[in-house]
Amino acid sequence: GGWLLLQNCHLGLEFLCELMDTITTTESMCEGFRAWITTESHPDFPINLLHSSIKFTNEPPQGVKAGLKRTYSAVTQDHLEVSNMPQWKPLLYAVAFLHTTVQERRKFGPLGWNIPYEFNQADFVASVQFVQNHLDDMNIKCGVNWTCVRYMLGEVQYGGRVTDDLDKALLNTYARVWFGEHMFSENFCFYKDYVIPKGKTVEDYLQYIEQLPATDTPEVFGLHPNANITYQTNLANETLNTIMSIQPKDSSAGGGESREAVVQRLADEMLEKLPPDYNPHEVKAQLQKMGAIQPINIFLRQEIDHMQHVISRVRATLTDLKLAIDGTIIMSEELQDTLDSMYDARIPKLWFKISWESATLGFWFTELLERNQQFSNWLQDGRPNQFRMTGFFNPQGFLTAMRQETTRMNLAKGWALDSVVLHNEVTKMMKEDVVGPPPADIGGVYIYGLFLEGAGWDRRNSKLVESVPKV
Repeated sequence: GGWLLLQNCHLGLEFLCELMDTITTTESMCEGFRAWITTESHPDFPINLLHSSIKFTNEPPQGVKAGLKRTYSAVTQDHLEVSNMPQWKPLLYAVAFLHTTVQERRKFGPLGWNIPYEFNQADFVASVQFVQNHLDDMNIKCGVNWTCVRYMLGEVQYGGRVTDDLDKALLNTYARVWFGEHMFSENFCFYKDYVIPKGKTVEDYLQYIEQLPATDTPEVFGLHPNANITYQTNLANETLNTIMSIQPKDSSAGGGESREAVVQRLADEMLEKLPPDYNPHEVKAQLQKMGAIQPINIFLRQEIDHMQHVISRVRATLTDLKLAIDGTIIMSEELQDTLDSMYDARIPKLWFKISWESATLGFWFTELLERNQQFSNWLQDGRPNQFRMTGFFNPQGFLTAMRQETTRMNLAKGWALDSVVLHNEVTKMMKEDVVGPPPADIGGVYIYGLFLEGAGWDRRNSKLVESVPKV
């Protein structure tokens, strides 16, 4: 009648097949026996075991109200009274609010965090334990060391997961604005109507949390109201993609054109427009003429190698797909996904893994042609006067190579790579106005192709302006 708990089973998928065989072939089993399995989502998880199991998911609750309610439902009265310092209860609530906020921002995608981080309950528990220890060791005359508290929350407890500089700055801003002596004043609030309640029991806090709005505006998390438009759009697209993915995929039984015929015709068109492969000997010869050891030329070689990989993968996939549709070869799972994706104008997984994001397959293929055109012209005609920044696989590598070249050009002036920083200036020139590289005494490069999300650009006054909300 015992219970068996197997954790992180996505790391041992082969054993799960043995487990399934053991359970199904066992002649007698105690009615009180239960096998619990914890796992992340994995495409190779044994489907028979999944179907025969009762499934539970444990995900962060949606909204500040639900997040705080879940947090305080796990807080006991003893925990609330573990410290007799007056700062303890407000700090506990503030950490809970911060925990809910960092999780809620993830739903806004890149607008919330540049990189999605798996903040979890362990971060909250560790932060609360630190605050408790800090108050226990605090000198009453000196008060709370807010520099230490902010550093531990923004750089260690939650910041320890953060790798992006701008995300780290965001976390430190939350710590600076929400944690300080000002948080104990009557006028303090996280956002309008989101304040620190004054309660003595867990029930007092739960009653206040119950009064919070069920749906939060993006301003609560420090985001523009338009962020909600992006979130709702992405949610709708994800829902529609899910609906499309589970629709029947049988061939057309009526007089209309079948799925296979539509995809085969599209594959023929794409193969006809697909650029030819790069000749490695010609690429090497052209780079030697331009200076193969110059950092930006090394970057070009890396980009061409990546583009060649994409072109080869697309050509091989389309060729195999045509053979599979004709019945010459077996339709594999990857080719079936490619067929379904192309019919629905989505990017096949095989291509998306090694390429870039795009709204539809048509835009993706157009981007492939434009990226390849920039590399081909660069290789044949020499370094261009301006670069399409959004056409690179590794734009950060391009900026690094540019810094290296600029440093080498100014070695006589005592420049060092570690001390060279990027300076950006938005010119009033249009793409057609650029007839040469930047002046030698200035250095750098001209780039174009950048775009703004959630803002507009005033060319006359050279400044950011509010964007017009989508209707």
